[in-house]
Amino acid sequence: MTPEHPLSEHLLSTHGPRESMEYDVVVVGAGPGGLATAIRLKQLAAEQGREVSVCVLEKGSEPGAHILSGAIMDPKALSELFPDWKERGAPLHQPVTGDQILFLTRTGAIATPQAFIPDSLNNHGNYIISLGSVVRWLGTQAEALGVEIFPGFAAAEVLYDDGGAVRGVATGNMGIGKDGEPTDQFQLGMELHAKYTIFAEGSRGHLGRELIAKYRLDEGRDPQSYGIGIKELWQVAPEKAQPGLVVHTAGWPMRSDTYGGSFLYHLEDGRVAVGFVVGLDYRNPWLSPFEEFQRFKTHPSIRVHLEGGKRIGYGARAITAGGIGALPRLVFPGGALVGCEAGTLNASRIKGSHAAIKTGMLAAEAAFTALGEGRARDELSAYPEAFARSWLHDELQASKNFKAWFKKGLWVATLMNGIEQWLLPRLGIRTPPWTLRRKTSDHAALEPAARHEKIVYPRPDGVLTFDRLSSVYLSSTNHDEDQPGHLTLKNPGIPVAVNLAEYAGPEARYCPAGVYEYVGEAEGHPRLQINAQNCVHCKTCDIKDPTQNIVWVTPQGGGGPNYAGM
Repeated sequence: MTPEHPLSEHLLSTHGPRESMEYDVVVVGAGPGGLATAIRLKQLAAEQGREVSVCVLEKGSEPGAHILSGAIMDPKALSELFPDWKERGAPLHQPVTGDQILFLTRTGAIATPQAFIPDSLNNHGNYIISLGSVVRWLGTQAEALGVEIFPGFAAAEVLYDDGGAVRGVATGNMGIGKDGEPTDQFQLGMELHAKYTIFAEGSRGHLGRELIAKYRLDEGRDPQSYGIGIKELWQVAPEKAQPGLVVHTAGWPMRSDTYGGSFLYHLEDGRVAVGFVVGLDYRNPWLSPFEEFQRFKTHPSIRVHLEGGKRIGYGARAITAGGIGALPRLVFPGGALVGCEAGTLNASRIKGSHAAIKTGMLAAEAAFTALGEGRARDELSAYPEAFARSWLHDELQASKNFKAWFKKGLWVATLMNGIEQWLLPRLGIRTPPWTLRRKTSDHAALEPAARHEKIVYPRPDGVLTFDRLSSVYLSSTNHDEDQPGHLTLKNPGIPVAVNLAEYAGPEARYCPAGVYEYVGEAEGHPRLQINAQNCVHCKTCDIKDPTQNIVWVTPQGGGGPNYAGM
């Protein structure tokens, strides 16, 4: 991987020059989309007796370490990638056995009759999984095909050629101290050059964000919209286990004007995944997604599943949920975006892993054809063309208005999504004949604190509800404390002058990991303290900061959460 370099004065002062490695294709991110890209390239090469060199960079300590999802998997794309996935031992063990959709009031629940559950939330034939475990399995399949996977090496920089095309990426330097100077552990980053570079960093990827801006890939599209998903894994008492049961809820504790809902999935072996999603276009700066999740678990319809059990895992991650209207152009000179990097999650189905795998396969097929034609660093136009003809495109078109309806309130959204997701398909209409558009970015939706009543949340009981720090502990998050901060501020004066003064310091509430806190207020000298070592890489701050003053950049490779079973 990264070679040793002598610590000469030249290198210490300039951090360069870097050594490089050449590949046909470099993939950034060892999630389902990135690994599907690498696997499909190697499959095609084997079928045609060609050599294609492929490497995958993963900032986590191993594939799956940073992967967080509900998750229910539609195996359609996986079956295209590996028709024999069952024989290969893919960890899809628990089929869905039943669906419930509940509308919660403060103390009660209204169940949707089975006959009226929309097709998008009918999970017959799907599996309740740990996506992290599936990704680890995909990693072993990729390596068996000859893919080189470099875990613990974060892609920190996009490299461009003289013509403006992407020519690869560079990994971050290792062993840089907080002062920005090399320590005795210093290692230079490595440049990885490629004919094509595929970006699969997941939601709000920091390099993907740069590429979308540089090439104006979102021109003419709706502003992207996000949610934050917070999840816990529980081990429940044997008598509480209902393997295969899927429960989704809307309503309490969220107000009707705020997009949000929950999931509760019974896996095998007495484990239950429970989580809560809040749309990051919420208006009230007093709202705390973490505390709303904790409060949600106290509802009688939810606590009955968890009482007597033990919480064994915690994590949080942003979700790209703008739908096909916010989907950027997928290609640019020298590369492509796949999966949640682009925003292919289907919010109406609460599923994205099948979309990530499918887009990875389509990008791989386009890149393989281009390589066979002797091309390099041009636009893989065959990829978006194939996407437009795919079943995934049809699926996303059918749910194009799903999240947008929630801007009109929960009950209007429920009615209209019922029409679009249940009635229209029964009339033979797969795509709604109308289109809703969004004009406002999530961060711009936040309103001054003075316009809203402060929300006072109950204290955690340590049994069913918990605080942030004990939660982060369960995520096994760790960062080398002697490294430059990866949560950067464009202007260090803005947090106090604007965020605290106008929005009552929303960072302390929207962060699910206790990274941001205002200290010194009692003495009249407030300042924002950033506890970067707590960061679970959810990207919420990068999305929701009202002035877009916070910029998330990659920390040293190998840091962050180490999720197990999530």
